[in-house]
Amino acid sequence: MAACRPALPGRDDRPGAGAGRTAGCTGCSSAMNGRSRQLWFDYAGRAVTRERRTHMARPYNPGPKQFVFSVGDGNDQQVSVVDPQAAYVAFSEFFRDRDSDTYTISDEPSGQSLVLMPGQGVISRIKDADPHRSEYLQVDRGNRHLPSAMLFFENGHAGLDHFGQWFSDLADLDASPETRGAARAATITTEAAAIEEVARIWADSGCVDPSDQYVVFFDSHDVDDDRADRAVLLKLIEFLGLERVDAPAEAAGGEVWVRTDTRLDVEFARWS
Repeated sequence: MAACRPALPGRDDRPGAGAGRTAGCTGCSSAMNGRSRQLWFDYAGRAVTRERRTHMARPYNPGPKQFVFSVGDGNDQQVSVVDPQAAYVAFSEFFRDRDSDTYTISDEPSGQSLVLMPGQGVISRIKDADPHRSEYLQVDRGNRHLPSAMLFFENGHAGLDHFGQWFSDLADLDASPETRGAARAATITTEAAAIEEVARIWADSGCVDPSDQYVVFFDSHDVDDDRADRAVLLKLIEFLGLERVDAPAEAAGGEVWVRTDTRLDVEFARWS
């Protein structure tokens, strides 16, 4: 098997790599099947579907919208922004200019907030309704925090529904990544939802083999990386009846190779 051709050029998805390496990129060219294709990224450096390209730049209505950024030092920053992209740019500057254990984004009119805890690898989303609702998510890589902020700016609490597996008790995060991943996979019970989740994982760190016979997940990643997502993927491969093949000897230990499938081709096209 030939070496992989990256599906998402210009990205650096290694553990600890900063989010937004391609920040501000609207479209980048890549060749697939001998044809040039356009790849789009949000300001967090993540591939997005055609539907989200429009939503990211859609003005808030009513707008502008106000958010409060804080780290608990009393120097809160209030911003007024016209769309999710502007909100993300403002918060990314706030995030990078400070060294804190906790970063909070508050949407006070809606009673919703997002709390990033990079040192613990934890994200919390809060809905101050009746009853009050707090949920927690463990992230395996540091560069997952800023993308979660972008989703919050786009669609609030609900925008993070598919970002990972949320728990109502912080103590539940003590479970191994494999246990958490398997539990998340068990909540996906339809073919459409399974294919969408597989595509999300592929778009985040995958590539396409030059032969166009295989798709590769976790390209160049070690086996200790992305453990929760890998557990999800392996369960969904079985659920969908996809054919997993042995990776070539020179592949990184964490890579998962799967024979191409028409259902995946259709969903992956939404990301290109």
